Amino acid sequence: MEHATAHGPHQSAVLTLGEALVDVVVPHGGGERTSHVGGSPANVAVGLASLDHDSRLTAYLGQDEEGRRVREHLLDADVVLTPGSDGAPRTSTATALLDEFGAATYSFDLLWDVAPQDLHGVGHLHTGSIGAILEPGASTVLSTMSRARRTATVSYDPNCRPSIMGDPHAVRSRIEECIGRSDVVKASAEDVEWLYGSDVGMDEVAALWGRLSPSLVVVTRGGDGAVVHVAGPDVTVELEPVTVAVVDTVGAGDSFMAGLLSGLLDAGVLGSAEARERLRHADLDDLAPALRRAVACASWTVARAGAAAPTRADLV
Repeated sequence: MEHATAHGPHQSAVLTLGEALVDVVVPHGGGERTSHVGGSPANVAVGLASLDHDSRLTAYLGQDEEGRRVREHLLDADVVLTPGSDGAPRTSTATALLDEFGAATYSFDLLWDVAPQDLHGVGHLHTGSIGAILEPGASTVLSTMSRARRTATVSYDPNCRPSIMGDPHAVRSRIEECIGRSDVVKASAEDVEWLYGSDVGMDEVAALWGRLSPSLVVVTRGGDGAVVHVAGPDVTVELEPVTVAVVDTVGAGDSFMAGLLSGLLDAGVLGSAEARERLRHADLDDLAPALRRAVACASWTVARAGAAAPTRADLV
């Protein structure tokens, strides 16, 4: 597949739409709590900026100490916070309880609303997680996905949070609606099991979602690699894991998502309506470098505490 690279000083912007908050991390067995800026969409936006993409974020922040901290973090990461992101009564927080393996279980104090966004100059829209489900902002997210498809590509990560999303049967149709508006979908095995039950195979769900619209579906399985469905040739394959010493898994899926989008943008199969057509005709060989970058980013992140994001130099 021949194309012009999407990476470089004239690349179109990536707009991420979703929550930015302060994560409080509680270690297993006691120990000192730590806190850092998080939220799945915010982590993806920071990851893309770290990989030298023009990264923008639409969030919902308050005029409080937590909001100030989030803004400083985004500024330091070269993420542009879009107009209309400052209207929240307070900034959302999440508490992550780590188990003995470093895996996190979350609880949230979260508010979500979002102003309609100007998509001029945006070549790719990413969204997902709580922001695509929690009203009143979720309806605006869904309509923005539809508007973006006229001129841009779209990606989605359900990043299911049972403590906020409630009954999986009640939210499954909304999640599938978001999938139907997306070109790329990344989910975790935990997401799939929560939505469909433990008897459904990851490869079955990846193929099912691929028939809803996306050209690429990836279901990550932690230390067991990932399942990848490419719609063009209609193939489902397993992606081998990389062995790494895990410190914690906070932000690992978001780092994978940022690496995947970065690789696809560089390959010229995301970033415009024309790129969508290239993605539709892509095969596994065309997408392999992006998948390798996604795995490398996630592996780098889990080897460090918190949702750290690698640069291109870190991946060499």
